[in-house]
Amino acid sequence: MKILLTNDDGLQAPGINRLYQVLKEKHTVYTVAPEKEMSATGHAITLHKPLRVKEVELEAGVARAVNGTPSDCVKLALEAILPSPPDLVISGINSGPNLGNDVFYSGTVSAAVEGFFLGYPSLAVSLVLEGEFRDFSFGAYYINELLAKHGSKILEEKYLLNINFPPRPAEQIQGTKITKLSRRNYANVFDQRVDPRGQKYYWMTGSIEEMDEKDSDTMAIREGYVSITPLCVDLTSHEEIPELKKLNW
Repeated sequence: MKILLTNDDGLQAPGINRLYQVLKEKHTVYTVAPEKEMSATGHAITLHKPLRVKEVELEAGVARAVNGTPSDCVKLALEAILPSPPDLVISGINSGPNLGNDVFYSGTVSAAVEGFFLGYPSLAVSLVLEGEFRDFSFGAYYINELLAKHGSKILEEKYLLNINFPPRPAEQIQGTKITKLSRRNYANVFDQRVDPRGQKYYWMTGSIEEMDEKDSDTMAIREGYVSITPLCVDLTSHEEIPELKKLNW
């Protein structure tokens, strides 16, 4: 299988490098990712400056660094860089969760969405971080096994899947749950500060307020399961269309 691998943490991030090391054993992997961290950029694309690409030699192999967003990387790779179309787009493994409402802010998920927009089956993959836990190996081998077992189905259906791993070693993983997006709200507090020149600036802090919902991605992670959420990109509220058509516009 030919795979386009990207992320929003940048080429040096441990998640994308570990995933590359595992996937390259059985697949042809092209890595095109931001040259620096671009977390929480959403689906931003670059319009007002040139995009530059350079080859970078990493421990995991040769990759291409782009001075743009995760969505730029996927769009540029699929439409200009790769020698032939890939079979699959994978974004990750992200350092941190992409659960609930966060998918709208996530550069990781947006990169997968861009692949999906362009007609490719796509996966967004993230590891929830907690304490000192930073082991991406289970997630990498899980994705490799997922492709071995269900790759043909994923390619056939053009899935967009959002996959999150709990912060646990392999022997403590309880299994896999197919989930829905949870509701995660942020109690944002803007801390007002003053810079050395006496100018005010604001730093966003705050905490996450999670809703305990049955069958949600957040609940699955809390219980120690791998969460797989199928995503759609059609934001149309279809059930409202018949009622709106009745109104005198």
